[in-house]
Amino acid sequence: MTSFRDRGRRMLGEIDDLAAAKFPLEQFFRQLLTVLRPALGCEAGCLHGADPVTGFLTSTVAEGLQPTAFEHAIWLEMWSEDTTRFVDIRAAGRIVETVHRATGGRPERSVRYRELLAEYGHGDELRMNFDVGGGLWGAAAMMREAGSAPFGASEQRLAERAARAVAAALRDYARPTAGIPDGQDLRADPQHGPYWIGVAVIGPTGRLTSADSGARQLFEELSETQYRPAGVPTALVYLSERARTHATSGKAGSHAWTRLRRPNGQWLSVHASLLDECPRGSVALVAQPASPVEVIPLSLLAHRFSPREQDVVLQAVRGLSTRDIAQRLFLSPATVQDHLKSAFTKTGVRSRRELVALLAAPYNAGLGRPPA
Repeated sequence: MTSFRDRGRRMLGEIDDLAAAKFPLEQFFRQLLTVLRPALGCEAGCLHGADPVTGFLTSTVAEGLQPTAFEHAIWLEMWSEDTTRFVDIRAAGRIVETVHRATGGRPERSVRYRELLAEYGHGDELRMNFDVGGGLWGAAAMMREAGSAPFGASEQRLAERAARAVAAALRDYARPTAGIPDGQDLRADPQHGPYWIGVAVIGPTGRLTSADSGARQLFEELSETQYRPAGVPTALVYLSERARTHATSGKAGSHAWTRLRRPNGQWLSVHASLLDECPRGSVALVAQPASPVEVIPLSLLAHRFSPREQDVVLQAVRGLSTRDIAQRLFLSPATVQDHLKSAFTKTGVRSRRELVALLAAPYNAGLGRPPA
């Protein structure tokens, strides 16, 4: 009989193998579910990609779940005060939480349990944030059937180890040159030109009301294998709901924004604004290629720069000299140079010009690749 320790070793080894295979992200998630479900003893689960800076969930892959519950799950994630929301787990300084542990063994205290888990035949739920290096790279929710034993402390520790390994793999996926064929210019869109823009309107019920050709192309790219009752991809549902929560909380403009990665590796900047006065009104979405300013924070995190290296590199991107960087950050010029040399090594470039170009233009595959 396989011991719990051996099961954990095998799980981590399989995660490492999947990360090394460099599958497309959706395929990586699907394969990952086949590893996590038996290792953690789950009947169902879903995995999400995320914008590592804003924490917005940008994709979903699920198995064993009812697709009709998808929109309500997002509503609970955005609107409820349940302490097992991904954002609250992170705020509490945890990377793993379970409904059973969070409620002191009384899951009926959780609105998520009452309205979602119990309704669809699930018992305890284990939620993981793929959080490493200051970035939230994704998240997961793993469910057990009603009547099964809740997740124990040893399983939660195993999930923490898995979450760290998956977070490291997802961070590598976000490297600017990861998975991009040599010579491919991701700025170019064969149908809409090099700098296309997509516009869509999401109605009060969460369904697509109207869209131009650019937005329809994006919806098709982001359709996700799992059926969506409202026909709207994960990232855009979350973004629409965030714009509505801003309206409810009184934030000016009722506007929300995130980055989103297309399947071809290009990062997009997506904005959502509430069109009507009421929080449940229609939302306008505008998507366009992300600017260098919007991409650089992702690149800094993805290349595993230390916080101080990030500070130095960011000033170099702004065009400051070594002397000016040293004065601004209260460092010696020699220390600034040491941080820059470390950045060169981590990115595989040889000069500031190449470093700036690599960080600001992640669709350019010809400037060098991080060391394997």
